[in-house]
Amino acid sequence: MELKTIRYEHRHPGIALVTLDRPHRLNAWTGRMHTELRWAMNEAELDDRVRVVVITGAGRGFCAGADTSALRGHAERGGYDPGTPPDLAQPAADSGPAFQADFAWMLGLETVTIAAVNGPAAGVGLALACWCDLRFVAGDAKLTTAHGRLNLPAEYGLSWLLPRLIGLVHANDLLLSSRVVLGREAGRMGLANRVVGESDDVVAEALDYARSLVENVAPASLATTKRQIATDQLHDNPAQSVVEAQRLLDAMMAQPDFAEGVSALNDRRTPRWAQPPRTAT
Repeated sequence: MELKTIRYEHRHPGIALVTLDRPHRLNAWTGRMHTELRWAMNEAELDDRVRVVVITGAGRGFCAGADTSALRGHAERGGYDPGTPPDLAQPAADSGPAFQADFAWMLGLETVTIAAVNGPAAGVGLALACWCDLRFVAGDAKLTTAHGRLNLPAEYGLSWLLPRLIGLVHANDLLLSSRVVLGREAGRMGLANRVVGESDDVVAEALDYARSLVENVAPASLATTKRQIATDQLHDNPAQSVVEAQRLLDAMMAQPDFAEGVSALNDRRTPRWAQPPRTAT
């Protein structure tokens, strides 16, 4: 696919960087950007070389929400037009129906995603960051759900996701008020895994963290744990989680990277992982 609104590149072994690339519009969201992001994430999911994807924005912003020209078009039509083709890439297509909707597929990926929020993240931009597994946020970045000021509902599953990320008290605040919070406050709420002082350092810190995952965590363990976290959100049965964990334990202890992990631990060295990043069956 010809990429016009994002950049997709391999930055380090095991790591890809996706950059939303409309800096003149603070990377405002369009149907083309949506299409290209899904394509890039599907590429990453199918690529055994990629275990972690860092997502950020070019220039001063992460994603300022829907492009205003697209919003005007929706208003004129009196309805929503996603502006995407019918043959969209389907990342995590094998992860089950619960993950087959816009952005919900990010939860179903085996590839870990990290949002490096370097500037404003509003509306769909905030949703994108929230659906990532981890968030590194600049302390002065402005975040808002934004929908209330446009007479819209909470978008892209945020009414399901935000209470799980930060609890109902903080989620109600962000969803009902659509107020702007800075990255520092987002960190106090628990929405940010790490608050970074300078915007320019957010991507570097996210990439450093990604490298630590690639070097220290076995590929199948990383993918399997991510899938466990996702599927356990769909039930309220702790015994089911324990039983599934035991099944996975039995399967994964027979894999070569378990023996390598034990050897590296005993030798006090960095492991040399051999397996592709796929969940245990």
